[in-house]
Amino acid sequence: MPNRMMIRGVSAVHEFWYRLTGGLVGGRVGRAPVLLLTTTGRKSGRPRTTPLLYMQDGLDLVIIASNGGSDRHPDWWVNLRHDPRAEVQLGRERLTMRAEKAGAEEKGRLWPLITGMYPQYDGYQRRTKRDIPVVILRPER
Repeated sequence: MPNRMMIRGVSAVHEFWYRLTGGLVGGRVGRAPVLLLTTTGRKSGRPRTTPLLYMQDGLDLVIIASNGGSDRHPDWWVNLRHDPRAEVQLGRERLTMRAEKAGAEEKGRLWPLITGMYPQYDGYQRRTKRDIPVVILRPER
């Protein structure tokens, strides 16, 4: 499994090209679309940006806190649990969103849809003991 420093380095390069090209470079991984999620660091208070695969569900966006199947939650999810407000960049558009963890019923509906788009999530879930959260980003109104 890749270490945290390598993941951060790859994410920084991905973010750079995504922002520079408005998502033309880095806007997809295979069939899955990519967004840039910016959270507020729970310790530093500074903005932290992570490229993530997502699925559209009506006006909501669905992301998966898989952390590649690690037994640790990804930092962005821990940050969102501390402060659920986030900025999302889709292409060149920026939106303010509020995150919440999907309940069991909603996760049951969304999980097959998102694993249909990116089957590796099933492998990540088998690799870890933790229940991987499905996170719903809802537009702030």
